[in-house]
Amino acid sequence: MPWDCGPNAGFTTGRPWLPIDPDNAHANVAAQQDDPASMLALYRRLLALRRSEPALTTGTYVPRMASDAVLAYERHHTGRRLLIALNFTSEPQSFDIGSRPAGLLLSTCAAQSQQLRTTAIVLRADEGIIIAMP
Repeated sequence: MPWDCGPNAGFTTGRPWLPIDPDNAHANVAAQQDDPASMLALYRRLLALRRSEPALTTGTYVPRMASDAVLAYERHHTGRRLLIALNFTSEPQSFDIGSRPAGLLLSTCAAQSQQLRTTAIVLRADEGIIIAMP
């Protein structure tokens, strides 16, 4: 990710060996640093969750659903169950997770509700979620 919107995206004063994206004026660390809805903030939340949840790094993989639209699987570790669901389409997708979730840990959509009250999950277009299961 580019560091800033300066020359060569803040990487070097010389000639960079990789091309610089023309959108680096907005897609850079300096521009996204304080924006909680930015891609940088999402990556930081994902990394923090991965570090705090052993199920995401050393847990066992349990497939739940796979289609052209949605991939859903669980990770289990010492009694902790996490459901990961990814919508690969530009349309909302729904599926039943089988039991009421304990809580939403992370969504790629910043506006996603933190309360999940049903077993029917609706993923927004291109959304990914991580849910704690009972």
